[in-house]
Amino acid sequence: MAEVNSPCTGESPALTRCRRNTSRTSVVASRVTFDPATLESVLSSLDVQLGETRQRSLPAGGRLGVDRGVLTLVYVVAGEVTGDASSETACAVDVAAGAASLCATRTLLAGDAFLSFGRCAASLTSTSGARLMTAEVHVTSPNAVRPLPGVIFVTGFARLEPAAAALAAQLGPGDGDATRTGDPMICRLMVTTVLLSVIRAWADRDSASRLPLTTGDDYLDRVAAAVRDEPGRLWTVDALATIGAMSRTVLTERFRAAFGRSPASYVTEVRMRRAQEMLQSGRSVSETSRAMGYASDEGFSRAFRRHVGVVPSSWRAGHRGGVAV
Repeated sequence: MAEVNSPCTGESPALTRCRRNTSRTSVVASRVTFDPATLESVLSSLDVQLGETRQRSLPAGGRLGVDRGVLTLVYVVAGEVTGDASSETACAVDVAAGAASLCATRTLLAGDAFLSFGRCAASLTSTSGARLMTAEVHVTSPNAVRPLPGVIFVTGFARLEPAAAALAAQLGPGDGDATRTGDPMICRLMVTTVLLSVIRAWADRDSASRLPLTTGDDYLDRVAAAVRDEPGRLWTVDALATIGAMSRTVLTERFRAAFGRSPASYVTEVRMRRAQEMLQSGRSVSETSRAMGYASDEGFSRAFRRHVGVVPSSWRAGHRGGVAV
C-alpha cells in the first residue's frame, strides 16, 4: 500500500476506460445476484488471514494507493477521502437511499467503508485530511469472493452496522506505533466481522435494487402482483401458495429461483419500497406504518431501519419531496 502526500491530478486512464465500458459493466454487474442461501454460503466459506492493520493519517492533498493483488479494507474514522477504482465492477452502496449503483469514484466521509478485492489498483485521496483504519487481508479461498464486485463503497456504513463500525474504528496501531497490542486471533475475528458486514451491506442493497416485476411464470407473477397490490396485507406463505395454486414448498423453491429471495423477503422488500414512496410524498410515519400492516410504529421503525439503515423519520426528513435536505 503506497502512500503519496501529493494531490491526485487529472483523471486516471483506468477510470476513463471504466467510463467507456459503462454499458458492458452494467451487464456484468446485473449477473451478480445472491439468494439468501448462496450469500450465507459465501460468507461462511470466507476464511481469511490478517496482514497489516493500522490507523493512517492523510494530510490535506494526501493520497493512499491500494495495491493490486491484496484484499484491502478501509474504514473512514474522520475526515473525507475520494476513492478512485479502475475496476469494471465497482459498486457504491448508499445506505440512506437503500440502493446500490455502479460507480468508479465515490467520496467517503466519517463512518463510510471501502473494500477492494485486489483485482485492480485503486487510490484514496483526501482534500482536507482524513484518519483511516486500513487492513490488508489474505483470503485462503479466493473462489469464495470471485462473484463479488472488484470494489465496494459503502456510504452510511456506521448507521447500518454500528457495532462493526465501532470495531473498525479501534483496529490497528496509530502512526508511529510499532504493532497493535492484543491477541492476533481476536484482531483477526474483529477484521473478519467488519469485512463480512461490508459484503452483506452490498449484497442486501444490490439485490434489492434489482427486484424483478415479472418472471415469465404466470403463477409466480400472480403471487408477486398480489403482494404489490396489497403490501400491507398480513401475507403468509400459505396464503401466497393458494394464490399461486401450488404447495408452500414448491412456491418457496420456485420463488427463490425466480426472484433470488424467499416469499417473506419479497413481501418485506415491497413493503419497504412502498413505505419509502409514502414517506417521500409527505405521509407521516404513523400513517405509513398502518398502511403497511404494522401493529405499532415501533415495529415498523425497527423493520425499516433493518432494511434501509436509518429510522423512518430520519429517512423522511432527508427525502421529503424527492430532494435530500
